[in-house]
Amino acid sequence: MKRPLVIAVATVGVLATAAFVLPELPPNALTDAVKAQVFKEKEKTFSSAADASRDGDRAFALPAWVPRDATNVKVKIRTDGQGKLIRFTLGGTRLSAPHCAGRPQPVGAPALHARWWPADARHDARPECAGPVQYQVAVRGKRVYAWTNGETSPDAVTAAAAAGPTP
Repeated sequence: MKRPLVIAVATVGVLATAAFVLPELPPNALTDAVKAQVFKEKEKTFSSAADASRDGDRAFALPAWVPRDATNVKVKIRTDGQGKLIRFTLGGTRLSAPHCAGRPQPVGAPALHARWWPADARHDARPECAGPVQYQVAVRGKRVYAWTNGETSPDAVTAAAAAGPTP
């Protein structure tokens, strides 16, 4: 009777430890696979925005408002499409002014967490609606932090309404 209990407690202890340790380990094939399956998260790093656009994995595609000459691009996604973190460094091209033709939705803190993501990014963020999902964007010097929790962009809703019903 004691042996199954000891095994169960040990198993729970190992799983709990893994849940805390795995997200903090450096990327490698094993931790990437576990994060994708258990935590439903994936992460990639690109030397430039141009490299990200050539990657071929649409889940890591950058929004059109990210300058092509941006460098040091990091992207973390939820595999269910309900969250994305993007960090990059501006090159010579400046980030355009915020664009929201419709009324931006209230957005909470990012649903994802990453070691490279500042905890207070939400405080100086502005909405960006040019695309299918609404992003929140914080610019700090040449470093840009953007996130979405999957909220539909009001501009996308307006464009769909203007197009009318699909046959």
